[in-house]
This record gives sequence, C-alpha cells and structure tokens, in this order.
Amino acid sequence: MPPPPTSALSSSSSLYLFPLSSYSSPKKTQLGFCPSFPFTRLTNFTPSRRLMTCSAVSIEKETLISHRPHSFLRETDGLDDGSVRSRFQHMIMEVQDSVCGALEAVDGAGKFKEDAWTRPGGGGGISRVLQDGDVFEKAGVNISVVYGVMPPEAYRVAKANVTDQKPGPVPFFAAGISSVLHPKNPFAPTLHFNYRYFETDAPKDAPGAPRQWWFGGGTDLTPSYIFEEDVKHFHSIQKKACDKFDPSFYPRFKKWCDDYFYIKHRDERRGLGGIFFDDLNDYDQEMLLSFATECANSVVPAYVPIVEKRKNTPFTESHKAWQQLRRGRYIEFNLVYDRGTTFGLKTGGRIESILVSLPLTARWEYDHKPEGGSEEGKLLDACMNPKEWI
Repeated sequence: MPPPPTSALSSSSSLYLFPLSSYSSPKKTQLGFCPSFPFTRLTNFTPSRRLMTCSAVSIEKETLISHRPHSFLRETDGLDDGSVRSRFQHMIMEVQDSVCGALEAVDGAGKFKEDAWTRPGGGGGISRVLQDGDVFEKAGVNISVVYGVMPPEAYRVAKANVTDQKPGPVPFFAAGISSVLHPKNPFAPTLHFNYRYFETDAPKDAPGAPRQWWFGGGTDLTPSYIFEEDVKHFHSIQKKACDKFDPSFYPRFKKWCDDYFYIKHRDERRGLGGIFFDDLNDYDQEMLLSFATECANSVVPAYVPIVEKRKNTPFTESHKAWQQLRRGRYIEFNLVYDRGTTFGLKTGGRIESILVSLPLTARWEYDHKPEGGSEEGKLLDACMNPKEWI
C-alpha cells in the first residue's frame, strides 16, 4: 500500500504540544503538535544527532510553580488583547478544565495531579495526569504555550514544505492542548486528541519576512474491540463539527487521519481513525480558530458516552491480553513515527509531558496472529483496511 503523505505530522500522539502536534491538504506543510507535531520516519535519527540538535535549540528550561497563572503569554503579547494567541490560549485552558472534569466524573475515584510550569523568557504549561483510577489506567491532558528559536533542522521537523526556509534560527510561538486517555477495561477505547496553533517569525537574517501561522489537530479513536455503534457515534460527532464549517472537511481529514496513523512496519493503522489536519492556513484565520474550538469542544460528547457504556463490561484475561498487545502498537507508532514526539525530543521539551501519552502497561508476543473470524481478527482487519463508518 502507498505510504502516508510525507508531510504528515502529528500532534498527535505525544502530549508535548509542539510542534504543537500539528496537523491543508495532505500535500501541504504539516506541523505536529506533540502538540502532536517531515520526519515521519526516524531513519538516520541517531542519538548523537538528537543530542546535537537539542543542544542547538533555544528553549529555556521549565520551572515548576505552585499555582497556575492567568496567562502564559509574554507581556509584550498582551494578556487579554483579543489576539489569536490570547484567545487560543483561553480556549485550551477552558477545554482542559472541561475534559478533566468530565473524566473525573466518569472515573468516580481518580483525580488529576497537576503540574504547572513556566519559563523565564515567557511561556509555560499545565500537565494533568490521572493514574490508576477506577476507570482510567492513565489519562493525560496537557496544555502548553511555548516561545523559542528553532534551528533549521527542527524547523524542517515542524514544517514539511521548507521551500521558504531561510538559513539561520527561526523564532516561533506555539500553543496547544493534547491528550491521551487509556481506560482499564479492554472494551473501552483509547482516545487521543490534540489542537494547536503555531507561528514563526522572520529569521534574524531575513528581516521583514512575513510571519507565518497555521492550525493543526485532530481526534482519533483506538479501540481493542469493535462496537460499530460506538465507532459510528464517534465519527458522527467528528463529521458534525466539520460540517459546520465546510462539508469537505470530514472526508478530507478522515482520510488524512487514516494515512497519518499508519504503522508502516506492521502495515496497519494504529486505530479506527477520526480526523486529522495540519498546516491549515488557507482559510480565514477567525474561521479556523472557531473550527479548532468546535473540534476541541466535541471531545467530551464524542467519547464520554462510549466509556460510560463500556467501563463496567465484564472481560477475561484473554481480552486484557489483546488490549495490551494493541497498546504495544500504540507505543510503536508514538516512538517511531509520531512527529510531535520527535519535535519535542529535538527541542528539549519537558520529557514528562512528551511521554505521558504512553500507557502504564503493554505487551509484545512473538509472531502473534489472532484467529480468523475472531473479534480480535475483525479489529486487526479494520486497522489494515480502513472503512467508512458513516
């Protein structure tokens, strides 16, 4: 089968908001936010090169703080000035609160642990993790606002189309929210979502060059077992959000999602898809801000009813073992292909936020193959041959 678009970048799976995972057309530039965030493959990416790259990136070390601030924006940006930066930050903070509140209500016992952090030159973030709850084994919901300077190599990771690249460091701003939710019950699906906004300023050696901006993001579902009514419900909510802005969005971003979350060495997708977009800047900026907000606000109604329905479903040890094998696939994609994870590691991002997307437990078995016609086999077939759910 053909490989996914080389420009595809995720926000995707990593909870580091940069390049803010990032996600117009699959043939255009894409930024992954970890906030996920053209390094769709890590060949030739050796530890020595990683160390050199990280040492060359200018992002200050974070400092943990005891209370979350009203804003992570620099004073020069204005705290509530109506800018896209300000309003996007406000949106992701509100979504973090609403998603965490809904997840705690579903879990019943687990509570999110919060770490807030800032950087001396501006920016910061809030990492929230619920671990070992009654329903969720691990749930992370992170926001990040980051200022920095990217060397040319990191810029190429964030932006697949580099024909406009100038030599020298590139100042950037990125903000986003990213989340991965791993339930305990193998009949309740894993969910990932990430929405981000990214700007680059003119390189120092190219004064007067125009500022570039783009939005990225997506929401995708990764079940271990298929309940068609659940998958149809999830995709219908994604389509409803897209259709409010452009009827071409859902089919376009659904295919993009299927192509992006492709595990090449397994010839299968990570899950059953959703929507994914990156480098989206060929529409009005206000419209895209509203679109990203609508998608982010659709997470709870798309996911929570499914978990409520499946969280107490009886299961066996064999069901749990299959879930652990599928989580192994999740890890393989995140560590081998996800551009957001790559970008986070390259820019010296907060490691706990970058890797919080990984589940507590996973499993690998040598040459494991599910029985033909089994429920496990149906899931694997759907991952290898994406279908239209609605």
